[in-house]
Amino acid sequence: MKKFLIVGLGNIGAKYVETRHNIGFKIVDQVAKNAEASFTTEKLGDICKIKIKGKTTVLLKPNTYMNLSGKAVRYWLQAENIDITNLLVITDDINLPFGTIRVKGKGSPGGHNGLKDIEAQLQTNTYPRFRFGVGAEFSTGRQVDYVLGEWNAEENDALPERLEVADKLVTSFVNGGLSNTMNSFNGK
Repeated sequence: MKKFLIVGLGNIGAKYVETRHNIGFKIVDQVAKNAEASFTTEKLGDICKIKIKGKTTVLLKPNTYMNLSGKAVRYWLQAENIDITNLLVITDDINLPFGTIRVKGKGSPGGHNGLKDIEAQLQTNTYPRFRFGVGAEFSTGRQVDYVLGEWNAEENDALPERLEVADKLVTSFVNGGLSNTMNSFNGK
């Protein structure tokens, strides 16, 4: 039976919980919550195993910090014997307006250090990724402060609906595959 690994990227620690950079953690938390499941701390991350339409799905929040996420991704792909085509990495993207979704089967890291490390560890840029737009409302040189900053009031109000859409996207990926998910969710 096929297994899936859904990886939400973020940074561990209370000071990062509500930051834009932690949207990957927030999305896998939502998936676990909707499945009435919880995470346990295991090797290189917090893990939650759920079933989506009968398919084993491993949710991962790496505890290696964002820029070293690849080690945890590689370890859990191997430990669970999951094919790279059944991997979905969820990350923030400053090049997309807030809440915008883009799913792709391959691509460049686009300056994202978490994706750079995953690509280096997996020795490929061909793996599915789900980019969640966080916007780019920052002045020159303030990118780090922005992504490590907390959501503003307007974003906080919109997040619950966006998280539900993200949960549906994960379900679509597991049930219908990458192509169907791209057709159904890109740009939404």
